[in-house]
Amino acid sequence: LAAPVVIAGSLGVLTFGILCYDASTYQTKHSDRVPIDPLALHPKRGGPKQLKIAEHLVDDHDERFKASENKGKLVIVGGGWGAVGVLKHLDPEAWHVTVVSPENYFLFHPLLPSATVGTVEVRSLVEPLRKIIARVSGHFIQAKAVDIDMSQRLLEVSSPTSSENFYIPYDRLIIACGSINSTHGVPGLENCFQLKTVADAQAIRRRVMDNLEKAALPSTEEEDRKRLLSFVVCGGGPTGVEFASELFDMVNEDVLEFMPKILRDQISVHIIQSRDHILNTYSQKISEYAEKQFQRNEIDTVLNARVKEVTPDSVKYSQKIDGKTVEFEIPSGFTLWSTGIAMNPFTERVASLLPNQYHKHALEVDSHLRVIGAPLGTVYALGDCATIETRLVDHLLEIVERCDENHDGIINDKEFEIMMKIVDRKFPTAHVHVEKIRDVFDKYANKDHQLGLNELAEMFLEISKRMTALPATAQVANQQGSYLGKKLSKLATTGHDAAEQNHVYDDPDDMLYSPFTYKHSISLAYIGNSAVFDLENFSMSFAGGLVAMYLWRSVYWSEQVSIRTRFMLLLDWVKRGLFGRDLSRVCLFYIGSLSRLMSSTYFYSLTVLSYTT
Repeated sequence: LAAPVVIAGSLGVLTFGILCYDASTYQTKHSDRVPIDPLALHPKRGGPKQLKIAEHLVDDHDERFKASENKGKLVIVGGGWGAVGVLKHLDPEAWHVTVVSPENYFLFHPLLPSATVGTVEVRSLVEPLRKIIARVSGHFIQAKAVDIDMSQRLLEVSSPTSSENFYIPYDRLIIACGSINSTHGVPGLENCFQLKTVADAQAIRRRVMDNLEKAALPSTEEEDRKRLLSFVVCGGGPTGVEFASELFDMVNEDVLEFMPKILRDQISVHIIQSRDHILNTYSQKISEYAEKQFQRNEIDTVLNARVKEVTPDSVKYSQKIDGKTVEFEIPSGFTLWSTGIAMNPFTERVASLLPNQYHKHALEVDSHLRVIGAPLGTVYALGDCATIETRLVDHLLEIVERCDENHDGIINDKEFEIMMKIVDRKFPTAHVHVEKIRDVFDKYANKDHQLGLNELAEMFLEISKRMTALPATAQVANQQGSYLGKKLSKLATTGHDAAEQNHVYDDPDDMLYSPFTYKHSISLAYIGNSAVFDLENFSMSFAGGLVAMYLWRSVYWSEQVSIRTRFMLLLDWVKRGLFGRDLSRVCLFYIGSLSRLMSSTYFYSLTVLSYTT
């Protein structure tokens, strides 16, 4: 008898405690005579376009921002993994921080495929940027960067709620605004869905439910039903594979139970991949396991194929068979485009202003993440919008000059060791190729056991070919953000007299901090009530069923940026287990024209009468 009484009493005390805490959160606060700089309300004009310059922000004199008022101005463009990595590791006392982003939240992209079918809700994947920025007493401006003047250090931004663009001055600028999907010149992509934003996930969820409900109507013709239930994914990377897996799970676990069974019988999922395997950046063992899993689940994988055109009702692709190119067509009621990345308009504009920017898909940066061609140490880039340069030969003469002690234009074995240390520091990704210095020297040395410019050029070209760009993943962006946050904290407090102590050449970043080095920890993907893991550091990979799936969940759960999102994500998974996925289709109604809705990414500028998260 005592046990039930104790349990009931404990629950009662816990409930009372929660209610007391909840009651304490309801407060009424007043702010009178708020101090504000007149220049924040009436900015001066200047810059090449004579726009308003936001030298002072409206909340600069707020109590929580006063300490950073006279610090150097650090402006961060973007609110993704790279930006959050910087904010989490930046010294709160070091900079006057301003974040510029078109969205006022951070989105946990790796679980976005789960949100397209209701396994989790998008509200569980977002965290307000203002809460993250509060750690460094930073400011937030909801706008998008459109142009830059590097000579005057002015960032031009555009906000849909402002009638005019304006400038934000900076001392250091970090470009972390991500990328857009590459089109590869394929016509008809306006008929595709993408999966990069909250709006994308919500639109896909509505379209999937629309197709299922239309297919369930007795008036739907057989041919139309099969087309509506044909889902085509262009791209066999993690995003495409995980979306196909989530869709298959929803069909088997929820559609089969609550909707006509003919839908399950006629539904088809196709993945079109241009390479030999899906998940081709993972180990071959992982790719083969995923393909076998999809074969068991009746998910069609089309390999070594190129999408030629996407129409409203079909996807056309070509495939080489016995040396001949054969074209095929798949009826499609839904098409997801998830292949490759390209520059967004702002990074494209920055690249056009700079010399030596040769990369087509991202800004080239050096090993300190500084944008090549920009004034040294003022503009950094990281994440999807940046790629670390790999052209060693461009620095050949500079490196030879520094290590050729007798200035004879010939590098001996002693000078070569110095050269390899310089290369290793300037190009950390080349480390694996120059690790055995003696072997490298012997391979390229001439008869006199020396290296001239011709031999060095050949060696540098060979090493450059072997160096690979870092993948455009959240893991890379987060590590780069962490690195840059720590480095900028040190740059803000340490003088350049550290050069003599470190015995390095006159480079402000190199004097005080080591170059960025990526340390790959794990690659993982969900493939339908199972998961795959690729642990490069341990030279091992494994895949499995439910146990691996729970491990996959635990990894992503631990990587959440706040306790709030961890709690909400856990509730979503429990809710799916207890009640299944939500198959309702909640409509969006907007006041405003459809063209305005389609052309704008700023949904807050429209009046939402009913919405779904």
